[in-house]
Amino acid sequence: MKKLYRSTSNRMVGGVLGGIGAYFNVDATILRLAFILLLIPSFMTFAVAYLIAMIIVPKDVEIY
Repeated sequence: MKKLYRSTSNRMVGGVLGGIGAYFNVDATILRLAFILLLIPSFMTFAVAYLIAMIIVPKDVEIY
């Protein structure tokens, strides 16, 4: 079973988009570009959703 985690290795701010990219097997750069393009027309709704996801979605645990 796949679970959604915030990425600790592929992160720019909180790792949410890196985690979504890993979950859906999509490049996180494409998700980041789409996020930026949709941020302004959504009147910052995506920014609020990102902040909520940073709080709710747990970090992945890297085993060394």
